Amino acid sequence: MICDTGGHVDASRGELLVVASPSGGGKTTLIRRVIAELERQGRQAHFSVSHTTRRSRPGERDGADYHFVDRATFVTMIAAGEFLEHAEVHGQLYGTARSQVEGRIESGCDVFLDIDVQGARQVRAAFPDAVKVFVFPPSRAELQRRLVARGQDDEAAIALRMHNAFAEMREFAEFDFVIINACLDDAAHALTSIVAAARLRPARMRAQVQAIIEQFERAAKEG
Repeated sequence: MICDTGGHVDASRGELLVVASPSGGGKTTLIRRVIAELERQGRQAHFSVSHTTRRSRPGERDGADYHFVDRATFVTMIAAGEFLEHAEVHGQLYGTARSQVEGRIESGCDVFLDIDVQGARQVRAAFPDAVKVFVFPPSRAELQRRLVARGQDDEAAIALRMHNAFAEMREFAEFDFVIINACLDDAAHALTSIVAAARLRPARMRAQVQAIIEQFERAAKEG
């Protein structure tokens, strides 16, 4: 867990960033862009690869885009407590393995989760200090255009994704930040700024701030 019993956060730990959006919202591309920027800044960052029961799409690689497993394997992993979060989305199971997250955060690596609204709730319950970001498409028409343009779904699947998008977007108030992904460069700058701001929260800065306060306390006693 990120928080200790006193509500303090070890400043050397990484941040856990939960990024959600409707299918086609562009969160995967956005996360990869931000991770590249953080690494240029000398910061360790990792894109957690989820497990899923859906079939791989053209161009997807097992272990890089998703860990593709059958339903029986996924259910077994649930029973063994291997998932930090899991949910059924569009008729398929998706989940984040604890092994993808906990050790990396302990070592100081920022970890990004590309998950849905259900999963985001589960992560916040387990990691209260996780930063939740919801990514909106700029418009309904643009979301539909993106889903059609990627050529991965038939009309019925696209209609289901659009229906689910409406339900997901209505939950945006549960999140800490909202980004409208109209321009990838602007959205990436916004998410990078959120990561930087998260590191300045009082719980993370407590040790450094306390050291300064103690200097004043000593001076007051000596004065």
